[in-house]
Amino acid sequence: MGRLATVAVSCLNQWSLDFDGNKRRILESIEIAKQCNATYRSGPELEICGYSCEDHFLESDTLLHSWQVLVEIMIHQSSSDILIDVGMPVMHKNSTYNCRVVFLNKRILLIRPKLLMCDSGNYRESRWFTPWRKLRTVEDFYLPRVVQKHTGQTIVPFGDAVIATADTCIGYEICEELWTPNSTHIPLCMDGVEIVVNSSGSYMELRKSTLVLDLIKSATFKNGGCYLYSNLRGCDGQRVYFNGCSNIVMNGSLIKVGTQFNLREVEVTCATIDLEDIRSYRNAIRSRSSSSSESYHRINVHDFSLSRETRKIPDPILTEFKCLSPEEEIALGPACWLWDYLRRSKQGGYFLPLSGGVDSSSTACIVFSMCNLIYQACKDGDTQVLNEVRTIVGQQNYFPPNARELCNQLFTTCYMATENSSSQTKKRAEELSSQISSYHLSVVIDKVVSSVISVFVGLTGKTPQFAVYGGSPRESLALQNVQARLRMVLTYLFAQLMLWVRGRQGGLLVLGSANVDEALRGYMTKYDCSSADVNPIGGISKSDLKMFLRYFRTKYSLSSIDDIINATPTAELEPLIAGQITQSDEADMGMTYDELSVYGKLRKQNYCGPYSMFCKLLLLWGDQYTVEQIAEKVKHFFRCYAINRHKMTVLTPSYHAEAYSPDDNRFDHRPFLYNVMWPWQFRCIDNRVEEFNDKKNEIPRYHLSLESNRSEKYAVNV
Repeated sequence: MGRLATVAVSCLNQWSLDFDGNKRRILESIEIAKQCNATYRSGPELEICGYSCEDHFLESDTLLHSWQVLVEIMIHQSSSDILIDVGMPVMHKNSTYNCRVVFLNKRILLIRPKLLMCDSGNYRESRWFTPWRKLRTVEDFYLPRVVQKHTGQTIVPFGDAVIATADTCIGYEICEELWTPNSTHIPLCMDGVEIVVNSSGSYMELRKSTLVLDLIKSATFKNGGCYLYSNLRGCDGQRVYFNGCSNIVMNGSLIKVGTQFNLREVEVTCATIDLEDIRSYRNAIRSRSSSSSESYHRINVHDFSLSRETRKIPDPILTEFKCLSPEEEIALGPACWLWDYLRRSKQGGYFLPLSGGVDSSSTACIVFSMCNLIYQACKDGDTQVLNEVRTIVGQQNYFPPNARELCNQLFTTCYMATENSSSQTKKRAEELSSQISSYHLSVVIDKVVSSVISVFVGLTGKTPQFAVYGGSPRESLALQNVQARLRMVLTYLFAQLMLWVRGRQGGLLVLGSANVDEALRGYMTKYDCSSADVNPIGGISKSDLKMFLRYFRTKYSLSSIDDIINATPTAELEPLIAGQITQSDEADMGMTYDELSVYGKLRKQNYCGPYSMFCKLLLLWGDQYTVEQIAEKVKHFFRCYAINRHKMTVLTPSYHAEAYSPDDNRFDHRPFLYNVMWPWQFRCIDNRVEEFNDKKNEIPRYHLSLESNRSEKYAVNV
């Protein structure tokens, strides 16, 4: 006869320092778990205070309020007769640890600190937390008085231990510990732990979700056991978006998995498992049975069992689950991020300068995707989403009749033309706006541009000219930049007043639409329309955006996207010739967008300087270009990169999606002032070119994969 136990993992949309909201969501997840007859509930990392508190973790208030919330959760009637673990910061011996607090019926059983900190990518955990180095060791922890008076406890175990119930053994592995070469789940399982609980704050990157699931399945394939993975969802105050996907895996197979992107603040995934299946699976692995493992300290809870007498049968293996494609991730991830940002900032919608190009059109489509998600949530009876929409639009009885009408309420677009703008781009912007039903404006700003230039002319007596009219490059650049910067000024004017014009309260958040490749190259004007409140595509490459638009065109039958994809990318800041566009982004940059993606991945994910990038590109591009051409391409990229690096200090906060983002505020901690000539590095490249030409050796060819289908923790060795 089997031993059937129902276990629950939680996916919560928490918000840093929102202790009331975080407590409410945790309690709701516990209630849902109990409704499913679960006897164990786990939640995501640092769920009580929020993961992205950052330097607030250094404040005593954050620690105090976390304990206060914990007490209210423990004494709540929903928390009775179910084994629960929650995440919060805990100070022990004057050091703060990232912990799981395990409790049952108002008694804390164990405080389990995180063993390994994550400091790669956007993570900076060692700035705030201390890793617990005393493996398989526990110490006495003296509870704060606010806890003692409710639990009757003074001292509880603190450290690396496991929970032994009457029928099974439960161990813990917090986020980063899964990703390391010497993962915690290995010794846990070798010591007889049958259920491994992982509470994570894993943020979204394109193509990462498959890797996460593969790691979890691998964790139990070799060793058997049940793995409970709870992850955060949402934007809790930073650029990253936690993408959910909480799941339950047993013996190498996926049993249950939650959604990856969703507007629901609380999602609980439950599964009924047979503990005997774990024992049979492990017993059949004879190499495992012959090995020995050092024992963990066990916290004995002999009066409680996870398994229950039930008529349920174990949940079957999921055989047809597929992770979302990159284009689906782009359609949903930034849309959910924008919704979190909008509802929590208490603004009235978004404003976008819509140029009719790939980037701004992709941004518009993402907002339209957000409106579709909101409409569907309201239609499905999500009262919280509906109430928040009503607050935003200022109508207490409002119910969106469809996504397009909602888009008209929440989204204002504006085509800002000058004499250098073409009729084609205006037409593309108007057609897309019409098909998604944004509130669209069209304005000519030549008078504003002329007025500003006239101030300069009146002061200096000099009249700058475009290059096509005989002006110098710096004159031409200045004339282009003044158009771009004035668009930003007008954008904020319209964003602040358009709801006033429409008789509504509040203002609009300004959306940026510079992609990750343009940021990497610095192909943007400082304080132009790249300056905004938030940028949903700032971490996405141009090639991925085109792929997304093709997907989105099919999904929503937006025929206007066809012309947008096929159009040549252009800033439209230089004069037209015979009414036709002559300016091209790629010609201006001196490199293609596809080349930029390669430079970015080599620079950031493979840690290449100029010389090592040149050597690797010899292998990648050696059959397309001469060695001199490759050398010049590398030099040109690094010159442009160095010249424009200062722009990253004011880069609009962008949705993080790509592992080669150049955002120096959080992700790419490199200087912003360089010697742009790179004299030593470029001389090494020149010497290598000479050696190559002298030897005339054949360059070996092999395929070099630079696909970005890894997390921040894994990079392809090239």
